[in-house]
Amino acid sequence: MDFKAVAGEHSCALTMDEEIDRILYEAEAIQGRVDELAARITEDYRGKELTVVAVLTGALIFTADLLRRIPLPLKLDCVSVASYHGETETSGEVKFDQLSLPDIGGRHVLIVDDILDSGLTLDAIMGKFHRECGPLSVKVCVLLSKQRRRRKEIVADYVGFEIEDEFVVGYGMDYQERYRNLPFIGVLRLGNR
Repeated sequence: MDFKAVAGEHSCALTMDEEIDRILYEAEAIQGRVDELAARITEDYRGKELTVVAVLTGALIFTADLLRRIPLPLKLDCVSVASYHGETETSGEVKFDQLSLPDIGGRHVLIVDDILDSGLTLDAIMGKFHRECGPLSVKVCVLLSKQRRRRKEIVADYVGFEIEDEFVVGYGMDYQERYRNLPFIGVLRLGNR
């Protein structure tokens, strides 16, 4: 596969054929699905006080594209958590990397994350928000949902794509802080890692 043609003239595309096993979703498919999610979210939150909370750093690109398509007054905040710590499997420990939580008291909250995998990260965020912040409601939007047994039974309200239990990168998702800038979502070849 000619990854340089798919990825454009990105300098990181020079070694893509060695590092990416295959592309799951190209940029056009991703943008089409983001359009559909934004339309549903717009209808569901019309007339409500909405705060979108992006889970850093993986959901940054997805959140930016999604919000540009939601023509509602809303607030944006971020939460920084870590559970992978540079590995391909969650450590099981969710660490909040900030001193204060978003100001979401009395508001409807939409958490936007890149991927629903074990459920640990989203469970920790939702639990902390409910215990400490007093939101009116909390829903979850994820770009990807892995088809696997979860350690915490979280069901996302909005899902871009269902995927197999594979390690993916691109469109904001990383492995050891690399690959976030790829315009597509691909399966990382893990054999040499």
